[in-house]
Amino acid sequence: QVQLVDSGGGPVQAGGSLRLSCLAAGYTLTNRCMAWFRPAPGKERERVALINGYGGTTYADSVKGRFSISKVNAVNTLYLQMNSLKPEDTAMYYCAGRNDETCYMSESFYPYWGQGTQVTVSS
Repeated sequence: QVQLVDSGGGPVQAGGSLRLSCLAAGYTLTNRCMAWFRPAPGKERERVALINGYGGTTYADSVKGRFSISKVNAVNTLYLQMNSLKPEDTAMYYCAGRNDETCYMSESFYPYWGQGTQVTVSS
């Protein structure tokens, strides 16, 4: 059974940093697309960052230059380093995974999800 466990969220002041983690069990990150999503008002969850099976990364415009996605296959863990946090980054963050190396923008293409970790940025 696949389990993705998100952690690392919490309260932080604007300008601060957090590192989110997503530990996978029953699932390998090797050669798989992984992603971080967060809710968008009135819409499906928006893609924050993607890392495909070849290590290529993409980011939402709102987080470019501030967030960095990475994974360590040996410990089956996905990360999201979040720097220069802003109040508008406040959200529940979810990791998500696919069964192959190709990434998609839409949450509907991801069969595996973590339970979410809350990030709250105060001004």
